[in-house]
Order: sequence, then C-alpha cells, then structure tokens
Amino acid sequence: MIKVGDQAPGFELDDHLGRKISLAQFKGKRHVMLLFYPLDFTPT
Repeated sequence: MIKVGDQAPGFELDDHLGRKISLAQFKGKRHVMLLFYPLDFTPT
C-alpha cells in the first residue's frame, strides 16, 4: 500500500491520445501531479 509521501512506483499508461507515458519520463522534473478519475463519466 502506498502512503502519503511515498515515492510512486514506476509505471506506464496510455494517455488520452493512446501514447505511452511512463513516470520515468518525468524524472528530474520538480513536480509531477497524478490524477485518477475512477468514476469519471459514470453515474454516481
């Protein structure tokens, strides 16, 4: 389980255009924000 303040594990996902994006691409950047919308476009 990841806790607040832990480093994110390496991963690769498709972006909204189908391109592969990996966390490693952002290494050395000052800030990286990850947003997940598990219920986006679903009735709640």
